[in-house]
Amino acid sequence: MAALQARTDAPRYLIGEMVEDVLERLAFLRIEPGRALVVGDWTGDLGRALAGQGFAVTATDPVLAEVPLQEEQPYPEGGFDLAVSLCTLDTVNDLPGALVHLRATLAPGGLMIACFPAAGSLAKLRRIMLAAEPERPAARMHPMVDTRAGAELLQRAGFADPVVDSHALDVRFSTLLGLVADLRAQGLSAALADRAPMLGRPALARAQAEFVALADPDGKLAERFEILTLSGWRKS
Repeated sequence: MAALQARTDAPRYLIGEMVEDVLERLAFLRIEPGRALVVGDWTGDLGRALAGQGFAVTATDPVLAEVPLQEEQPYPEGGFDLAVSLCTLDTVNDLPGALVHLRATLAPGGLMIACFPAAGSLAKLRRIMLAAEPERPAARMHPMVDTRAGAELLQRAGFADPVVDSHALDVRFSTLLGLVADLRAQGLSAALADRAPMLGRPALARAQAEFVALADPDGKLAERFEILTLSGWRKS
């Protein structure tokens, strides 16, 4: 992923959408600048924006950091007034535990915001993969959380005043390979521990035919990303 993102034309629209969403929420809440933890923003855009507002920012990443963060373990630091996680929590094995650790890293009165792809994302790609392997489809996409489950998770983790909502981001693709390349470049592929085998030529041909069948009249396919945002406070 790091090598793919080093390209000047690398796709960053999903993380960019999340960064914009977080900044809009913070502007509405008018939080006083303090210590901020930013997890998963490999563009650095959110950290720079928060630093510009007066926050002292600590940034880390589960994959790209020099010492990768283990989100299912206690964080090495605490006492943050704000903790933001972007595009990572949908792929952890223990999401309730990861949220508990995020809460624990907050100071009393601190706010947590987490954004990640949710249930309903990539519905057309799922159809394409089923068409490619109609008899014995392999598991190629990890399960995703919906808004109802998100609310339950925040309550289990002990957050006060939990808020859960989602919004859609639609992106149009000219080719199936272009869609897959975008997912890889943004770290959105191969999340399952047991990787499915590569598609053979007949299966790939069926997948590309299904892409064409689902495409708009201009030949482009509109795919949807559902972005789930969880937020809550640590009161004590």
